[in-house]
This record gives sequence, structure tokens and C-alpha cells, in this order.
Amino acid sequence: MLTEEQSHQAAELLVEAERTRQRMPQLSMLHPEITLDEAYRIQSSYVRQRLDGGARIVGHKIGLTSRAMQIAAGIAEPDYGCILDDRLFRDGSQISAAMFLAPKIEVELAFVMGEDLTGPGCAVHDVLRATEFVMPALEIIDFRTEPPLVVTDTIADNAAFGALVTGGRIVRPYEADLRWIGATLSRNGVIEESGVSAAIMGHPAAGIAWLANKLAAHGVTLRRGEIVLCGSFTRAVDVVAGDVFHADFGRLGAIGVSFV
Repeated sequence: MLTEEQSHQAAELLVEAERTRQRMPQLSMLHPEITLDEAYRIQSSYVRQRLDGGARIVGHKIGLTSRAMQIAAGIAEPDYGCILDDRLFRDGSQISAAMFLAPKIEVELAFVMGEDLTGPGCAVHDVLRATEFVMPALEIIDFRTEPPLVVTDTIADNAAFGALVTGGRIVRPYEADLRWIGATLSRNGVIEESGVSAAIMGHPAAGIAWLANKLAAHGVTLRRGEIVLCGSFTRAVDVVAGDVFHADFGRLGAIGVSFV
């Protein structure tokens, strides 16, 4: 069992890896006995250290929402992390690729809460009732630990959150069938990925409900105004300096972002 000091030290290694852009050894190698709960404790310590450095929590993210990814990771449910304000970007941004260690980009939907939402017992209809609007998003995931990774490495690493780009057209939750939002992701003019939002647990709001119920056990509520990413519905695509990405969400508009 990891001590509080070991958890703090592991989080310090993650913060240092992010600062220096140098990957650290896998926590699963440094602590082969690490459990999922201990990995989340390391994540909490990492987030606290980032907050002490001036960052602010503005939302939450969910990962591993597809069954295929859960099987590959050897778990039976998604994972989650925090969204920090110093990693938020808007449509059309130019982002320095040097901010990251090994960035990849994914297509997502972002839910912005119109009222507080807490579990247990949250269902899709509760999420839709509590959501002010939904908008297109691109999540940049980044891994601060060396490969190969196991799920405890990713969880400790704030569920691999790197940055968030939002844009496109906002919609109220009942203005569109949120199960059937389609999107294509192009890199340098070539379509690399496409998908439909029903791939996220059957309904993207199902992931938000899962998260509200999961966090309730830790006394955490999804707060009004927070952004919640429901999980990707495309494969992650590698990012390098010079890449230009364009995500087309159909009636929900598009997002463009470039890396320099």
C-alpha cells in the first residue's frame, strides 16, 4: 500500500515531467503493487500541486468510455480527471507543440453545466436537465510517463489530460439528438478519423451520469458552469509541430487548431 508521502512524491514526479517536458518512468514500474484507488490519490495530489502553482479547476474529463478501450486497458469502467484553466484554448488557436511531451488529439463533446449535478442515482435525463449547453471540443491528451502504459499510470497522470479546445455551435441538450452527432477529424487536409457520439456508452450523457455518481462517493459535485468532457468518439491522432487540424461536427459547426 502506498503511503501518503509516496503518493505526494509520485505526483511531484508528474509535475516535474510536465514542467521539463521529460517523461518519467511508469508509476506501475516504480510501484508494481499500485491499485486504482491509489492511482486516483496520486492524481488528487498532482492536481493539488498544480493548483498550488496557480491553476484552477474548471471541469472534469472522462476517458476510456468505449468498451474496446476498457478491454484493452483491463478495466470494466471509464476513468476520469480534472480540466485545468491554464490548458484551455479556443477555436482557431495556434498552440505550441513544445507545451506537451507526446500529444494526441481526440474528438469530443463538452457539456457545460447549468446547475449542480450530484449522485448517486444520476441518469441520462438528469444530466440533460442539468446541462446548459453542449458544444464541440477537441481534447489534447498527453502522457507524462514512459510507455508502455497501464491504466494506473494513466489515472495517476490526470487521465492523460493535456489541453482542451472548444468551438463550433452551442446547442441546448434537447435541440439535437446527442446520440447521433457525427464528426470528421482532418490533419493537414486529410481525414484521419470519423465517428458518431453514440459510441460513448450509447449516449454521451451516460458518461456524465456515470461521473456524477462516481464522484459523489468522494463528496464531489459537478458544479454549475463547469465543463465536462464525455469521452472521445474517435481514435486519438498523433500531433507534431506544423500540423493543422480541422474537426467538422456537421450542424454543430467546426473547430480548427494548429500546432507550431
